[in-house]
Amino acid sequence: MRFSFADRKTDLDNTNKLTGFVMMYLNPSRNGADKSEVSITDGSGTDDASGSNTAAIKRRFGIRGMSDRAMAWWFITPTILLLLAINIFPLIWTIYLSFTNFRANRPGREIEWVGLDNYIKLLNSDDIWAYMQSTAHFVSWTMILQLTLGFGLALLINKNFKGHSFWTTLILLPMMLSPAVVGTFWTYLFQPQSGIFTYAVNFFAEVGPVDMIGDVNLAPWAIVLVDTWMWTPYVMLICLAGLRSIPGSIYEAAEVDRASPWRQFWSITVPMVMPFLMLAILFRAIENFKMFDLVVQLTSGGPGSITELASINLKREAFEKWKTGYSSAFAVILFVTVFGAANMYVKAMNTVKNR
Repeated sequence: MRFSFADRKTDLDNTNKLTGFVMMYLNPSRNGADKSEVSITDGSGTDDASGSNTAAIKRRFGIRGMSDRAMAWWFITPTILLLLAINIFPLIWTIYLSFTNFRANRPGREIEWVGLDNYIKLLNSDDIWAYMQSTAHFVSWTMILQLTLGFGLALLINKNFKGHSFWTTLILLPMMLSPAVVGTFWTYLFQPQSGIFTYAVNFFAEVGPVDMIGDVNLAPWAIVLVDTWMWTPYVMLICLAGLRSIPGSIYEAAEVDRASPWRQFWSITVPMVMPFLMLAILFRAIENFKMFDLVVQLTSGGPGSITELASINLKREAFEKWKTGYSSAFAVILFVTVFGAANMYVKAMNTVKNR
């Protein structure tokens, strides 16, 4: 096989290029210079890249000449409109209906403006105050039990004993279940003749069948017990986060000053975890104030109406009796109550946090 002079020249040029390429990467100074040149020439710097990306977006959507601030509003406007349609409009519509005699099952009926009549009927109704009292009983006792048990479990889990990961996972299982499943599960446990709860109680004291969800005196405590079982792990997680945020150096300094464990608990642990405790109370109080599905699955508001919370009565007034205007006024009262109480509580919580 014969090679021409041109072929040999081509091979020599390729060899020189390969040698130059290798030397460029073996020489650090040369390499840095070339990379900087590449960065300058191809526009791969951060500022150039962000500027080119913004320009590309503007070209893509046909918004040339628009400022970055205007473009940001252009992108978030659909989200704002969606939030207004989902949250603000139903609230305004509910407030309007609360001043009328509208019934959803009679859409063709003429709507009459009744003013404050619905609110006056609600505030003068003994049944409404009884439902609010049942709700207050439920919220108060669930908060006390969940906070006490959750904080205690957080103190135990924070010790990092052997197998604490397994026990933490086991404790968290109830909050992973849906309220409908929990309600059905505990309904079987509370059966007076065959439920495990009756056997557990009679193991310690022979009292016979215990009807937790059929007895007028025990039913309110049954829903408190089930909600505490389900949501204590949630409070435990919040308290555990507060305990893990306390620097260990504070306890070391307290030990140097010969502070007792009891003194460390009340002077260090409780004050530094207090914002987390108040946050847990806020979250759980709001959720329990509007509790519906768990109680409906357990007792359906019975026996009688002893466990009929405000949210359950609101549903019955709106979708069983079809008193839409009346129920809208009730919904507005509940909203104002929760919003006002939460607003004052947040201010108090910020005061504690800024001490």
